[in-house]
Amino acid sequence: MRWIRRGLAAIALLTLLAALALGLYAWQTLPAHDGTLVLPGARGDIRIERDAHGIPTIVAADPLDAVYGLGVVHAQDRLWQLETHRRIGAGRTAEAFGPAALDADRFLRALGVRRAAEAQWAQAGPATRQVVEAYAAGINAVVARGGQARAPEFLLLGLQPGRWEPADTFAWAIMMAWDLGGNWNTELLRLRLALKLPVDRIEQLLPPYPGDAVPATADYAALYRSLGLGPERVAALTQGFDAAPPSGVEGVGSNNWVLSGSRTTTGAPLLANDPHLKLSAPALWYFARLKAPGLDVAGATMPGLPFVVLGQNADIAWGFTNTGPDVQDLYLEQTDPADPNRVRTPGGFAPLEVVQDRIGVKGGADVPITVRRSRHGPVVSDAGGMGDVLGPAGAGVAAGRPGYLLALRWTALDADSDPVAVGLAVQQARSVDGFFAATRGLVAPMQNMVVADRAGRIGVISPGRVPLRGPDNDLGGRVPAPGWDARYKWAGFIPADQTPRRRDPAVGWIATANQRITEPGYPHHLTHEWALPYRQQRIEQVLESRPRHSLQDLAALQMDQRSLAMARLLPWLKRAESAHPLAAAAKAQLEGFEADMAADRPAPLIAWAWQRQLARAIFADDAGEALWDKSLAGRTFQDALEGVLARDDASWCDDRGTPAAETCAQQAGLALTRALDELAARHGPDVAAWRWGQAHVARSEHRPFSRVPVLNRLFELRAPVGGDTHTVQAMRVVLRPDKLTGDLYHVDHSASLRAVYDLADRSRSGVMHSTGQSGIVFSPRYRDQVGPWTRGELLPLWPQGAPSTTLTVQPAR
Repeated sequence: MRWIRRGLAAIALLTLLAALALGLYAWQTLPAHDGTLVLPGARGDIRIERDAHGIPTIVAADPLDAVYGLGVVHAQDRLWQLETHRRIGAGRTAEAFGPAALDADRFLRALGVRRAAEAQWAQAGPATRQVVEAYAAGINAVVARGGQARAPEFLLLGLQPGRWEPADTFAWAIMMAWDLGGNWNTELLRLRLALKLPVDRIEQLLPPYPGDAVPATADYAALYRSLGLGPERVAALTQGFDAAPPSGVEGVGSNNWVLSGSRTTTGAPLLANDPHLKLSAPALWYFARLKAPGLDVAGATMPGLPFVVLGQNADIAWGFTNTGPDVQDLYLEQTDPADPNRVRTPGGFAPLEVVQDRIGVKGGADVPITVRRSRHGPVVSDAGGMGDVLGPAGAGVAAGRPGYLLALRWTALDADSDPVAVGLAVQQARSVDGFFAATRGLVAPMQNMVVADRAGRIGVISPGRVPLRGPDNDLGGRVPAPGWDARYKWAGFIPADQTPRRRDPAVGWIATANQRITEPGYPHHLTHEWALPYRQQRIEQVLESRPRHSLQDLAALQMDQRSLAMARLLPWLKRAESAHPLAAAAKAQLEGFEADMAADRPAPLIAWAWQRQLARAIFADDAGEALWDKSLAGRTFQDALEGVLARDDASWCDDRGTPAAETCAQQAGLALTRALDELAARHGPDVAAWRWGQAHVARSEHRPFSRVPVLNRLFELRAPVGGDTHTVQAMRVVLRPDKLTGDLYHVDHSASLRAVYDLADRSRSGVMHSTGQSGIVFSPRYRDQVGPWTRGELLPLWPQGAPSTTLTVQPAR
């Protein structure tokens, strides 16, 4: 027995030593927030005062030192996030994550994000260059100094943090524009649908904005047939897009609204903003305050960018929502049969720009890649590694049939784009008019920017570079166009002073929620793909419900869970007839349900499971099961469903796979049966015990450990939530099964931050984002904002009382 006791004692001792070692390592990963830090590159002393929530106030005698200090705090608290941003922008993720990331790198190299960023940096003006270099110097000084143990991501992946280059800032700005774009998605979807459906059916499946007529568009299905674009060819052309970073995700956008003093309890303007983006751990945003001569600003910064993106200074507050303009066009490039690096143009065949590149792969050999660029832009079909082929790679184009490539024209890749200059000007604006002037040079991404100033004025402006398409362009940027036909070339851009804007409307408020923002008679086309107007309509209902609103009223509206979209479908659900043994219990839960999507109720879960099943039953047989699973299953088809049900359209509701002719009412009942089968299997047979929040869980994804079963529960942050895709409290309902867990109805996009700003007294302004200030998993501030964010609470934007910690950065002498 003695040897057993000794063995157990040894095991206990080893366990204790391991725990002590882990604790010591965890403590050493945390940065110094007190004391003095001597770093090269600063011009003078910089004081970094963090409050109890980890939000730093960076105080410097020189504005460039304040930006340097922002680089310091980003490196201290979010170094792994910076590393992922750097690698994504450069298309170098496979070097860290191995072969699983190779396809994503192929796409990013073909898209040419890093090359475009370097061109933009080369053209940047002196003021931009000074600021970006100061910011990069702050990051690199922290990395070079060491003294802080590498975060566990670096340790587990065997990586050292890389050097932040100025072009990395521009590359990350392009990636954010990609996230906020997405017209290419719909163009590809229409191309794929054109292989299965006539154009009039596609327009019913992807209907125009409510109240708009179907745009006059040429018969592109016939066009593609005439070009010989069948399923095999389209699959070869588009396969590289499957690895593209997500963008244009349905149901994702943002809310903002601003009230003049005539509509507030303070007599001064109030402004609210909650941008809806991908939930990540740590959050995309990092709160900070910058104080220097001529600089007094606080709000949401983004690791990688050297300015406050959304926030408030001494005179104004501002907030963004995505406009979603059509600034991306795909072009079919027809290759020369004698030379695949030449493509047809209106003036004959012309050479492509060709670049040979190599992608490093962890644990494997470098992978060579050829990327090309046409006169329209990067040849993104090169991401597939196959070009235009029929059959196995290398088989070439069939004899006598022209080959095709896909190129992308996108404003965000333009070499004269300088989003940093615009961001710096915005954070120093002093009035609504000054803010409008500051935004004039923005190229991408186009945003609906609401602003209020202390003088009591309010306004909204949507700046950005939007293409003009000529009257003979009969495809309108809605589908990939023949690149050799001159009529599809962009005919210039909307003049900068003619993008949408308003000041001080008589109603006393302005709100945007990605809905159509152009008034009748506006002379230019922005897009056919506005977000559905349900969030905007609900915001308008609440703002008009009383004559004046408080700051607390604005914060409460950000958490509003009434779904006007689900309310449109509920009558069909409540009338649905099902023989399922749980149908009566489900109908009992739907009694009195008025589309309040509360996390603690069964009804929202029943409604969304039914809608998912109904959309598949009505549309998948027409589109084809393969295309549905590949490209359509994640869409709600809210507008298409409304149209089919309103028309009681048997041409859609009939299941083409059965001899019977199903009606829409029958499909509604069958969908309820399938939904109840699904929910009972997942949540048990007691319908009253089901809860929306059981399935509708907000998940802040960690790169890359959310995909690692042993690590995902440590690094990924989760919280049950209410709301849905179309509520003001926007919580996008994911309709595809999660690849790791099989979960349905969880949330991957939501309010990445919430902010309310008081122009009478900025000490009352409040903010909150979805995780915590720190990106280090061992820090208590890695996850301390999750609960308050879920409950709709806010933190003070401006410092209250003495700082919790003070770190002085001194320049190396």
